[in-house]
Amino acid sequence: MSDQLSAMDWVDQGLKALASRGFTALKAEPLAKALRVSRGSFYWHFADIAAFHAAILSRWHEVAAEQIIANVEAASRDENPLALLLRRVFGERLMLERAVRTWASVDPAARTAVQAIDRRRLNYVEGLLAQSGLPAEIARTRAQILYWAFLGFALSDQPLPKARQQAVVDELVRMSAS
Repeated sequence: MSDQLSAMDWVDQGLKALASRGFTALKAEPLAKALRVSRGSFYWHFADIAAFHAAILSRWHEVAAEQIIANVEAASRDENPLALLLRRVFGERLMLERAVRTWASVDPAARTAVQAIDRRRLNYVEGLLAQSGLPAEIARTRAQILYWAFLGFALSDQPLPKARQQAVVDELVRMSAS
């Protein structure tokens, strides 16, 4: 790789390292080696490791919430947006989700980022349920149940066979709408 890396190149490499090796991999030296550049490139883009961590958490929020929501909104003209969302998130490998949540258990900035994304996701699901005609309190309760189901899935090390996973998602969709 060339020495002309962007800050986003570093962040993308950081997200890969975080997902595969955990938050302790978010250090300039090993990331520079992986990118085949000097550490100076890192410090050209980030004042310090805390600034890099903030960029990582910001990008995670973007890809793990905002991009998913935008994609669901764009694709939901012909389909139930909640069903689209559930199929999407329950169909992904969520190593990055697990890694960020592990990081949040020991780092206040990561914890704040996790709390913000939890609020954003919950509010979005609650809004989808309310748009489907559910009363506000029921929408809020069902959104919480669906989110807990997602978190259980995200943190589980026991993936389900595809057919079983699809049956679970179908039942979640059915339960949320009835």
